[in-house]
Amino acid sequence: MTADPLTRSGPGARPEDAPHPDDKLAARIARALEDEIIDRRWPVGEVLGSETALRERFGVSRAVFREAVRLVEHHQVGRMRRGPNGGLVVSAPDAGPATRALVIYLEFVGTTVEDLLAARLLLEPLAVRLAAESVSEEGIAPLRQVLDGGQAVAGPVTDDELHTLLAELSGNPVLRLFTEVLIRLTYRYARTSRRISRAAALAARTDTHRRHGEIVDAVIAGDAAAAETRMVAHLRAVEEWLLTHRGRTSPRRRPHPLPSAETGRKLAEVVAERIHDDIAADGWKVGTVFGSEADLMAHYGVSRAVLREAVRLLEHHSVARMRRGPGGGLLVRTPDPTASIQTIALYLDHEGLSGQDLRVVREAIELGCLTSITSSPDAVPATADTLNAAIERAALGGESGDVFHAELAELAGNPVLDLFLRIITDLWSRHSRSQRPPDPATGEEVRRIHQGILDAVLAGDAVLARHRMRRHLQALTAWWH
Repeated sequence: MTADPLTRSGPGARPEDAPHPDDKLAARIARALEDEIIDRRWPVGEVLGSETALRERFGVSRAVFREAVRLVEHHQVGRMRRGPNGGLVVSAPDAGPATRALVIYLEFVGTTVEDLLAARLLLEPLAVRLAAESVSEEGIAPLRQVLDGGQAVAGPVTDDELHTLLAELSGNPVLRLFTEVLIRLTYRYARTSRRISRAAALAARTDTHRRHGEIVDAVIAGDAAAAETRMVAHLRAVEEWLLTHRGRTSPRRRPHPLPSAETGRKLAEVVAERIHDDIAADGWKVGTVFGSEADLMAHYGVSRAVLREAVRLLEHHSVARMRRGPGGGLLVRTPDPTASIQTIALYLDHEGLSGQDLRVVREAIELGCLTSITSSPDAVPATADTLNAAIERAALGGESGDVFHAELAELAGNPVLDLFLRIITDLWSRHSRSQRPPDPATGEEVRRIHQGILDAVLAGDAVLARHRMRRHLQALTAWWH
């Protein structure tokens, strides 16, 4: 009898293959193609060039070029069309698969309820304030419709449709997408919560609907301060509920899926998502074999071609890789969010966000990180060496200046904020790359600003640190093009 591919282990982990030089070259070519698409303002449907022309342009082999195209296709910004008039066609990206991968990655790295709600408390009040300041007649009807439709099902955490709509009405694509990630992660935490009585569920549902109604009323009235205050109170209640009803088990593995029943998505994407979920539910046993190719085909009920396409997606997101030979199969890897970060950054660029859109979200995240660091005075001195080293590395300014900001986010200890800032800085670097290289005076000015922020942090002066960071980010917006 065939062993369950979802529980079977291999004979032990082999060292993972080191990146091949050709892979790095392919990644650089993919980045160049993506940058060209950004520079040309996303001419969806246009052909960037034939395979032959593009290979000659970059001076690479067919194998390297096709690996670069595979990366572009995984990022969903282009696809290779065969035949007459064929070539690399620009596509409109879809953030769905990357968003789902990030949610599971955040689970893997041990994101806590406190981390999750800290991020929500930074971003969702901002979104609802922006929505209240700009809501139109066209936005009022959907708000009331979602509110009325959610009355029967709303619970302390099953409120994703209203929160997502509010983020959309903010007019900020970054807030909308980050809110979607936060809602998905909240839902996954809620799935592990302890069961409650019917009376308790009814009381929670009634309270949530009341809070939603108060938020919606404030948004429609254009009362940004009240909308923001009420959203904060609601999210505090969500946090309290999650902590009170925290479960002790991981999300359960789902039964055999029927991916063919799901519409609007490629079958391989659905299968990849199910395998991704099942690896997470199994405890993410890095180095073990999740199942042989034959076992996985049988378990998920798909063809070899579909499974291999799904595996390529999993390999792209560093979830697993297929190992051939004796004891081979789908080997579970330590996940790396880099591919998802790049995909989401490209998606946000396609959505047509402005430098101001990006700045307000970056400001909320970085000021939140500063608050977190300065609220623990005993830990502040230990950050000095790390941040001083980052300042030295960032002395040239420009893209390398992100090192200081990345270290601040990591020191804050919230993996959600760290991940979101990585997406922002990836997108920021794509838009600032064509600016003239900073001269020594600019580099010295960046060093001085960073040092001033660090000095305020080390002095425990949170107010001054936030002031200096805000002014710094406002100045950086001038580099956006």
